[in-house]
Amino acid sequence: MAFLKFNKSELVNLSYSLKREIICANKTGAYCNTSIIGCNTRRYHGLLAVTLDRFGGDRYLLLSDLDETLIVNGKQFNLGIHCYGDTYEPRGHKYIVDFSADPVPQITSKVGEILFRKSFVLAQDRDQVLVKFELLESPTPVVLQLRPYLAFRNTHQLTHENPDANTSGAEIQNGMSYRMYANFPDLSLQVSDKHAIFVPSPYWNKNITYSDEYRRGFDCREDLMVPGWFEARLKPGDEIIFSASLMQEDTVAFKRRFNTCVRRAGEITSYRDQLRRCADSLITKHNGRARINAGLSWLYTGLLRETLQALPGLALYGLNDPALFEEILDNLVADDQERLFRRTTQVEAPLYFASVLQAYIDFGADPKHVWKKYGIIVRGIIESYLPGERAEVSMQPNGLLWAQKDRTALSWMNAYIDGYPVTERAGYQVETNAFWYNSVCFAVAMETKYGAKNSRFVAKWTTIRDLIKEHYQPMFWNPERGCLADYVDNEGQHMEIRPNQIYAISVEYAPVDETLFPAILRVIDNELVTARGLRTLSPRDPNYRAVYEGTQRDRDLAYHQGSTRPFLLRPYVEVSFKVKGPAFWKRAEWLIEGFYEDLSKHGVGAFSELYDGDPPHEPHGAISSALSTAALLAIEYMLDKYKEGKK
Repeated sequence: MAFLKFNKSELVNLSYSLKREIICANKTGAYCNTSIIGCNTRRYHGLLAVTLDRFGGDRYLLLSDLDETLIVNGKQFNLGIHCYGDTYEPRGHKYIVDFSADPVPQITSKVGEILFRKSFVLAQDRDQVLVKFELLESPTPVVLQLRPYLAFRNTHQLTHENPDANTSGAEIQNGMSYRMYANFPDLSLQVSDKHAIFVPSPYWNKNITYSDEYRRGFDCREDLMVPGWFEARLKPGDEIIFSASLMQEDTVAFKRRFNTCVRRAGEITSYRDQLRRCADSLITKHNGRARINAGLSWLYTGLLRETLQALPGLALYGLNDPALFEEILDNLVADDQERLFRRTTQVEAPLYFASVLQAYIDFGADPKHVWKKYGIIVRGIIESYLPGERAEVSMQPNGLLWAQKDRTALSWMNAYIDGYPVTERAGYQVETNAFWYNSVCFAVAMETKYGAKNSRFVAKWTTIRDLIKEHYQPMFWNPERGCLADYVDNEGQHMEIRPNQIYAISVEYAPVDETLFPAILRVIDNELVTARGLRTLSPRDPNYRAVYEGTQRDRDLAYHQGSTRPFLLRPYVEVSFKVKGPAFWKRAEWLIEGFYEDLSKHGVGAFSELYDGDPPHEPHGAISSALSTAALLAIEYMLDKYKEGKK
C-alpha cells in the first residue's frame, strides 16, 4: 500500500489538489515537478528540467507537459488539464480517481468502464524522464494520443511564440528529436511501441496561465509549442512508455529502465524512509561532482551557507556516508574560495565550517584526520576576518566582528525591497560573533593537540579567543529582557527578539555563561517556538508578519519578519537537551511529528522551506528544502542518541 495517497474527492477539488505538488530529482541535476493532477501552476513546473553547463549551469525546462487523450469508439477523452486565465481546459482531472506518491508518482483515471494509469520516473544517471501509460481495464481497444508541450527556456523565465523557434524535428527511432533554438541540446521524444506513429502538426498553445505566479503578482502567462502527437493502439493489459531525453535512447530498454527506477526508489514504510529519500534527492552528482541542492525546484545548487548547514544532516545523519560528506565538503572548498576567504554578503557563512567539522567528529570521524585535512581551511577562514582582509566585515580591537556595508544585508536574513534590505543588522551580529568565537576556540584546541609544536597560530589566537570571550557577553546580554541583543551598533543594543541568539548557546564553545542558558531559552520558548519551527521575529514586535502570502513585497516583509524556519529547530533542540536533559525527549518528538503530518501538503512527501508564523502554520517556499530536511534528520539523530542513553 502506498505511503501517501489521495482519493477522488480530494483530486477533483482544484482548490485542494493544485496546492499539492510532486517533485522528482536525479543525480544529473534534472527534475520533474508538477501538481498531483498534472496541471502546472508555477513557471518551474514541468516534466523535464535539466542542468545545462553550456548556459552557466542553470536549469532549463525543455518538456513542460504531456497531454494524453483516449479515443474510444470515435469519442475523445482528453485527460490533460491547463489553466487559461480563469478557465481550466481540458478538465481531465474530473476522470482522476486515485493518486499515490510512492514508490513513484501514479495517477489513475476512470473513463466509463476504462481504467487507465500513468506513472512518472526520472532516470537517475541521465537527463531522461519516463512516463508509463497502462490500460488496466477496458471493454474495447483504445487509441492513445500523447501531445508534448515544449518550452526550451530557463526555469526562472517564460516563453512566447516567436519567429526564432524551430518547430520542425528530425525522425529518430520510434520518435522525433527537437532543438527549438541554437545552442540548446536536442530533445529526443520517443515511445516504446514500435507500431506507434507520430503525426507532425506544430502549433503554439497560447496563454497558458500559472496560477501560483498570478497569485504572487508575477508574469504568469506563456505560449508552449506542441509539435504534433504520438498515436498508439492499446488493448486491455497493454502499456506504453514515453521518454524525453537529451540522448537518442534505445526504446527496447525503456521497460527495463523504468522498472529499475521503481525498484531503486524502494518502498516507503516510515517517515524516516521518506526523510532519507528526500536527503538523497537533494544531493546531485552533476558531472560526477557531489553537491547539495538548496531546495527544489528553484533554489540553487552548491550555495555556501546552505551546503554547510545541511551537510551533516543529509550526508551523515540521513545517508550515513562519511565519504560523501568529505566529497561534498571538498567540492565546496574548491568552488567557493572567494566566499570562504575573501568576501561574502553572508558574513557568518564561512564560520559554519568549524561547526560542520565538529559535527563530523561527533559523528565518529578521527579528529586527527579531520584537522590534518581541513585545519588549513579553518585557519585561513579565521585569518580572513582580520582587519584589512574583508571589506564587509572585520575584527575590531575588542576581538568581535563588525559587519557593515551600505544598503546590504550581511547575514542570512537578506530579503530586499526596492533595493533596500528589510533587516540590514549592521554592526555586531549575535550569531556571527557566536560562530566566530566557536571557530577560534575549535581551531586553537585542535591546533594545540594536532598541529605544530610551539605554533604561532595558537599563541596569537589564544589571546584573541580570550578577548572575544571577555567582550561578547557584556556586548549582547540584556539583563532586563533576560536574553541577547540581535545586533549592536553605534546606537546600542537592538532588542528585536529573533532566533539568531540561539546559536550563542548551541555552539560547542558558547561565548556566554551557562547560567544564562535557561533565561535565553525561556524567551525563545515564549516568543519564537511554534509547532513548525522558530519564528524569525517575535509576534509582539510591531513589524511582525504572521502570514507569508501576497505580493513579492508582502512576502519579502514576512520572510524574516515572522515566518518560521524548520532548520532553526536543530540548534533549539540541541540547547533544550543541554538545559532540560532527557525530559525534553517527548517535546522534541512532538516538534518533528507535525512535519510528518504535513507530508500531504505543498510538496507531497517533501519538507518545506518555511511556514507561516501563526497557526495553522501553512507551508511555503521551496517545496523540498535541504535545510529543513537536514534539520529533521539531525533531530531524529539526537532523539536516537538520547533514547539509547536511557536504556
